[in-house]
Amino acid sequence: MIMNDCVVDTRRLQLLLSLSRLGSMRAVADAHRLTTSTVSQQIAALAREVGAQLIEPDGRRVRLTPAGLRLADHAVTILAAIDSARLDLDPGAEPSGTVRVGGFATGIRVSLLPIVAELAKQYPDVRLRISEYEPIEAFALLTADDLDLALTYDYNLAPASPGQVLQTEALWSITWGLGVPASFPDGPAEIAAYAQQNWIVNSRNTADETAVRTLASLAGFVPRIAHEIDSLDLVEDLIVAGFGVGLLPIGRPTGRGVKVLPLSKPDAVLTAYAVTRRGRADWPPLRAVLDRMRPARGAGLPRPQWPRPEADS
Repeated sequence: MIMNDCVVDTRRLQLLLSLSRLGSMRAVADAHRLTTSTVSQQIAALAREVGAQLIEPDGRRVRLTPAGLRLADHAVTILAAIDSARLDLDPGAEPSGTVRVGGFATGIRVSLLPIVAELAKQYPDVRLRISEYEPIEAFALLTADDLDLALTYDYNLAPASPGQVLQTEALWSITWGLGVPASFPDGPAEIAAYAQQNWIVNSRNTADETAVRTLASLAGFVPRIAHEIDSLDLVEDLIVAGFGVGLLPIGRPTGRGVKVLPLSKPDAVLTAYAVTRRGRADWPPLRAVLDRMRPARGAGLPRPQWPRPEADS
């Protein structure tokens, strides 16, 4: 790559980008299986290539200068473009390889499992390695290049910030309501009426709590977050036992003693996303997976039912 009439080694750009994320020469050296001295020499060479000081002392460590930070930002786009260009050299290649997928359980059930059989039949050399992660975990693994595809979610009341090295595609949405004991009055639920209730939120992702706090703030109170639970079935059990109320998907079959009330405005809408590193979505095995997940072109986002075995009648 040419910059300031000089050829810039993109491997050095990658080291600078890693330093901006990891914060120390030692961590960069470990991540790239180099010595600290080699990393230091390569970044010094990059500084000479671009004609700017990129790092400066910070106690016993170093930090990026303003010029270094700007170049690291540009490196995201530059390296993504190079990745994309490599893939474009052979866009018709038969998909082959292992796609590492990590995501939340419902995203895997709704978006990934329904395409597995057809994908295996058409592309037998494409293999999937599936792991369950909450969005924050998946973003970190994807940024570190330990995943190829993340299935994540956020709420309209608590939008996620994946980071500029990642790109997202919306897959589907589901409206959430307020889970309450079946004996409570029918909805729509005015959130202010539940100001004295204990609230149950997700234990592994802050988006649920942020959405609850946003709803409560708009209604003029601070919610009392009493319980943090990952399983929606356990959330229902706590609601039945009188431990509080919490957000649950509308349309998901509930157990005995629980109902889900629609919210009065504003709505709480969960949207699921396919997230990849910039420049990687055209890698043939990953593209084969993404093409089968994407909603039909020109159509709105699908509104699937939240999967769960039918509740007892």
